[in-house]
Amino acid sequence: MSAHPSARAAPEPTARVGTAIPRDFALQYVGLLIFMIGDGVEVGYLSPYLVSLGFDTHFVALLFTVYGLSAAAAAALSGVLCDTFGSRKVILAGLVAWVVPHILFLTLAIPQKSPALLLATYGIRGLGYPLMAYGLLTMLMREIRTDRRGLGAGIFWFCFAAGLPTLGTVVAQVCLPRLGDYRTLWIGFAAVLLGGALALLPVRRALGGARRDGAVPAGERPSIRQIGKVARENPALVLTAITRAINSSATHGIIVFMPLYFTREAGMTQSQWLSFLEIIFLSNIVFNVVFGALGDATSWVKTIVWVGGVGGAIASVLMYWGPLLYGRADPLFVYAIGAFFGMTLAGYVPLSAVAPSLLPGNTGIAMSFLNLGAGTSVWLGPAVVYLVEPHFGAQGVLYTYAAMFLASAFIAARLSPDQHGLRQASQAARASSLAEKQEAAVSPGVSQ
Repeated sequence: MSAHPSARAAPEPTARVGTAIPRDFALQYVGLLIFMIGDGVEVGYLSPYLVSLGFDTHFVALLFTVYGLSAAAAAALSGVLCDTFGSRKVILAGLVAWVVPHILFLTLAIPQKSPALLLATYGIRGLGYPLMAYGLLTMLMREIRTDRRGLGAGIFWFCFAAGLPTLGTVVAQVCLPRLGDYRTLWIGFAAVLLGGALALLPVRRALGGARRDGAVPAGERPSIRQIGKVARENPALVLTAITRAINSSATHGIIVFMPLYFTREAGMTQSQWLSFLEIIFLSNIVFNVVFGALGDATSWVKTIVWVGGVGGAIASVLMYWGPLLYGRADPLFVYAIGAFFGMTLAGYVPLSAVAPSLLPGNTGIAMSFLNLGAGTSVWLGPAVVYLVEPHFGAQGVLYTYAAMFLASAFIAARLSPDQHGLRQASQAARASSLAEKQEAAVSPGVSQ
């Protein structure tokens, strides 16, 4: 769509009500899980493997930074690209952007030990998983009935988190002793290919008629240049991005400083720290589905505010005092705190339902704001550690995260999607769809 000042204003986008249910996307969910397992295989060992090849930690940090910037850019643009080209094409682009650079990474960059090739191939590969995963999420939020969006988002994040890093790390632990570092990277490649192929299979139920691929009609598509205008006209979308950034920031930050806090200040072991971290992820995986469904049944916003914001603030404070006071005497109590923290992070799952509900005519651009927040969290969490920890230690960092969680609760409380109205519209659309099917069954000879 032209953004020239003299161009006619585009017609208002037509709000589209999805009629699918999460079960219709069973193959796509399985594909996402397998894809994220492949993407997560390298998480626990790629950094030390590269150091063992002769690269210093400073270069490895640069490599991961370039990767993170690519991932953040892809996450921010994924929704708009879905509106422009359709979700399936964006998912395919994500698969290609992962597979091709990874082949070059393994066949050229690593064997030649070339810093330039490593930066180029791994940096480009950073575009892959956000386009694939968030392209699928945009499709889900567009096509699933409004009254099932929370559950649909919960299952999405269950598969996402179960793959990266949980099961991906398990696969690495099994494969590394038998295959070694280099060959295990090929195992991740195979899983990504399989998962991507499953995600691209036809959806069980035909979606959207002429708009089956998810692309918005040309006259209704917002251009990337218009994102600023959309943000000014819909400030609630900016609030969802901020809330989403706070949601995951602590997760990325605790990995930086908590291992040392556990072992040096709290007197716990590295093994206990790893168990604590695994419990966080396991709890989060389980409760992603629970709070997605709870948000549908009660209130998306209240779930975010009380479970995510207030609960996350309490958990952050407990994560400082729990290990310090009870770490040596009662590790199980500390593990319970980790489970509580993972649960509170899942309280933000309904955000994936809130965002498209704030801009019904353009699900893609709404999801781009949400995904921008997800990308921002990758650097926001470590940045808090960098700025606060040298002056105020672990206590200062965790109290800062607590303040951020409380701020997110205040911000989320200002969101006001018409969940009741959307639920009624979804039910009406479902009834209409059932009526059409019954009419078609009665008159099978009529062309549809």
